[in-house]
Amino acid sequence: MNIKLIVVGKTDVSYIQEGIDVYVKRLKHYVNFEIVTIPALKDQKNASPEEVKEREAVLIHKQIEKCDMVVLLDEHGRQRGSVEFSQYLQKQMNAGVRTLAFVIGGAFGFAPSVHAAARDKVSLSLMTFNHQMVRLFFIEQIYRAFTILNHEPYHNE
Repeated sequence: MNIKLIVVGKTDVSYIQEGIDVYVKRLKHYVNFEIVTIPALKDQKNASPEEVKEREAVLIHKQIEKCDMVVLLDEHGRQRGSVEFSQYLQKQMNAGVRTLAFVIGGAFGFAPSVHAAARDKVSLSLMTFNHQMVRLFFIEQIYRAFTILNHEPYHNE
């Protein structure tokens, strides 16, 4: 299985990027993993939130293949503990999902067309995190899930 993380805007905080790099390197041991960064929109200050979401949606759709299973990171998604999330990944692998495409949207969320393309939604927390931190937290959780599936001592329970 391949895992693709589609994000809107680059990670420009160095300590967050360093953490992301650590977990991306660790993940390569378990799964084909890539981050696809969609450039932040220019002149979005003059656009309405709906217009920004629609313009981002066009760029997100260009990164999604027909056979991808699209999962949105969304505040209204299902929350799972780390063990349950690892079981979720295992279920997708068992189902023969070729590419699991997780999407972290921009500051205003997702346009309706992106919601329509998604087969599932995941929420990290009831709390709100900035989009750059969510990337690090989520990549760490993917790594944690694979260590759980491989019965490695990273996760303590």
